[in-house]
Amino acid sequence: MARVVVVDDSTFMREVLKDIIRSMGWEVVGEAASGEEAIKICKELSPDLVTMDIIMPGIGGEEATAKIKAENPGLKVVMVTAVGGQEKIMEGAITAGAEKEHITKPFKKELVKAVLERAHGK
Repeated sequence: MARVVVVDDSTFMREVLKDIIRSMGWEVVGEAASGEEAIKICKELSPDLVTMDIIMPGIGGEEATAKIKAENPGLKVVMVTAVGGQEKIMEGAITAGAEKEHITKPFKKELVKAVLERAHGK
């Protein structure tokens, strides 16, 4: 079972992702509404996997991912974006340490599950 932190500036999107993750039998150990919160909570909780919104006010997903991965290189970070087809944004996130696959909003439950399972190595 994976221990997951969900990061998104939208409460609604966090709730939807948490429901999907829990339906997989995984544990949501924390959530954050900003990159700053994500960095702090990941340091405190040492999750196995993070879903990271790419565009947030303040520290965005790319910068937060780089800082989190610097502290915990083995942590899997899956980017979440409403911006489909933005190769440049995803390239930056991957360079920062995110997984190559990402989750696109609006969520399709089966696709989210498949991406998270591959990222976690299941």
